[in-house]
Parts: sequence; structure tokens; C-alpha cells
Amino acid sequence: MDFVQTVAEAGCNRFTVHARKAWLQGLSPKENRTVPPLRYGDVHRLKQEFPELIVEINGGFTTLTQVQEQLEAVDAVMIGRGAYDNPYLFAEADRSIYGVEFPLAPTRFQVVEAMLPYIEHWLNRGLKLNSITRHMLQLFTGQPGTKRWKRYLSENVCRLGAGIEVVREALAQIPDAGL
Repeated sequence: MDFVQTVAEAGCNRFTVHARKAWLQGLSPKENRTVPPLRYGDVHRLKQEFPELIVEINGGFTTLTQVQEQLEAVDAVMIGRGAYDNPYLFAEADRSIYGVEFPLAPTRFQVVEAMLPYIEHWLNRGLKLNSITRHMLQLFTGQPGTKRWKRYLSENVCRLGAGIEVVREALAQIPDAGL
């Protein structure tokens, strides 16, 4: 509270607060993401004490339902690792959080197709395919064929000269590529 008050008095009006306290000794970075308890109540109390400030919460959120619940107590919610683990999570955000019906979110297949010119652009500049596709591995999380998608990409993106054809072939591993 003292820190926020001091910084707010200096002119800052937006605070992003991670609800998990990092332990600097005794835990690995991975353990620090799961072992210390999440303290959402502390962040909610911060917003109550400083209603004039914009308070955003971060820490452990993986679903849009969790986001909606948090928006009852704070101004914004940050999703970090949850977004990396399931990047398609945001396809429904406009509809479920803001009530926006159109435009329709692209399918996962359309997302991959839209990535192809981007991938080709960076491949032509010397970037390796795996540098891009490793961030796409989780795109089909929870869908049939996701293991085949990930396996195909993982086994083939490091081949000499691997290009967008590897991504297309990986996409063919998904039973219904229209997902």
C-alpha cells in the first residue's frame, strides 16, 4: 500500500500487480510459478483502497471465466503463461468478455494460414523455422490431433532448409483442419 501510494503521488495511475510473491531463495524460477500462494485478495484490497487508480491483476489465470470473475474486483487482468500454453484462448475474448459478436474469430486453421507469409518473410531473412513454430506448438491445445501437430513440427522444423511446407504438413496432421 505504501509503495503504491508513493508512486501514485508521483503521477503513476496504472499498476499491474502479480498476485504471487516471488521467493528469492530456495525456489527455482519454475517453482516460483507454482509454490508461493496466489494472493488475489491483496490485489483486490489494493483496488478498494485506491479506486481512482487502474489496477490490473496477474498470476495464474488460464480461462476467460477467471478473467470475467476478476473484472468484478479489478480493472484489468493479465494472462501470461496461460496464453502461451493455449494461444487460441483469446479467440473468444471479444465475445465472452465484451459481448462483441462480430467479426468472428479466425479458426485455428486460418491462424496457421495467416502465419505462412510471416514465416516466409523471416525465413528469407535467415531465421530458423523452429524459432517461429515453437510459439505455435500449443495452438491446437485440447483439440483432436494436437499431439500429432506438435510431434510433426518438433521432428521436422530443424531439417536443413525446412520451410512453410513443414507447417502445412503439420497442419494436415489435424483431423479437422477447420478448427
